[in-house]
Amino acid sequence: MLLGKPFGAFVEGSPVSVMVRGVLKRAFNSERIDKLFERTADVQYTRELAFSTVVGLMSEVVLGVAPSIHAAYQEAGDTVPVAIALVYNKLNGVEPDVSAELVRDSARQLGLVIRRMKGTTPGLLPGYRVRLLDGNHLSGTEHRIEELRSMRADALPGQALVVLDPELMLAVDVVPCEDGHAQERSLLADVLTMVEPGDLWIKDRNFCTTKFLFGIARRGSHFLVRQHGSTLRWELAGKRKRRGRTKTGTVYEQTVHLHDAKTGETLVVRRITIELDEPTRDGETEVHLLTNLPARDARARRVANLYLKRWTIEQDIQAGKGECGLDEYETRGWIGWHHHTALSMLALLFLVLQRIQLG
Repeated sequence: MLLGKPFGAFVEGSPVSVMVRGVLKRAFNSERIDKLFERTADVQYTRELAFSTVVGLMSEVVLGVAPSIHAAYQEAGDTVPVAIALVYNKLNGVEPDVSAELVRDSARQLGLVIRRMKGTTPGLLPGYRVRLLDGNHLSGTEHRIEELRSMRADALPGQALVVLDPELMLAVDVVPCEDGHAQERSLLADVLTMVEPGDLWIKDRNFCTTKFLFGIARRGSHFLVRQHGSTLRWELAGKRKRRGRTKTGTVYEQTVHLHDAKTGETLVVRRITIELDEPTRDGETEVHLLTNLPARDARARRVANLYLKRWTIEQDIQAGKGECGLDEYETRGWIGWHHHTALSMLALLFLVLQRIQLG
């Protein structure tokens, strides 16, 4: 055995602990993380405190080993070569692009492992790379530092758009925004850079905008989105036809023409309507979905069921709050919150891999 008998004793006595340690070493590889920082950071640089050290301290908090950065710092002792104030300064100055790249890099590393272990889930739609998009926006008082929760002058936390790969069940990308008051739609230009030909992007009605839908189509990609009542110029074409039922209601299909007033383009899409057996919490009796998927690849009922998969990403976010401390973000500013969010996403990747390893 590579590491000899002493290591073998740990494998025999506590194999899960050894697996966990191995995965953490891979996900939090110091050399790779520091190289990531050097190539991604524009403002910050390394003097005495390495970025991997900050990530290591944050991971202690995210994984529940330490209750706070200060506690993790004290436990680390002489392995952290600077004062605690400099640790906080480094953390609060981490650029959002660095945090986002940390999520991407970790997803790439662990995604390879999941595929090698044949731990992927069945694809939602054969022949398409499916991506689920949703936002994560915590309120200004949710799990804040206790002394700051009642101060109205405190900055709201930022927000982030999260991209989930449902085949790997990993958050593979994140778009952070320092402005907690910004509209999620203002971040969609960054999401468009991730779109590749042959994709299928499933998203909520907050992302149902002319620029985003036409942008996806221009890239040779596809979308499935709940129709928003006021963000599109559109008109119905042809008759509405009944297409069967799902577990939530009766399914209908009709052609719709979308119009881009700026370019004069028209996009012909399918409108899938679910006439609900029971109203939603908001009293809605119908759900309208828009998609440019060809009918030969996804009939109306399949489109309706695909949209239900969008809830997977919200379950991922909820898992982050419950298992990885996503809402325990005792930071004083947007940038610190973004880095905490990125580390929580990284911890989620780790948990997914452990679940696969344990069957």
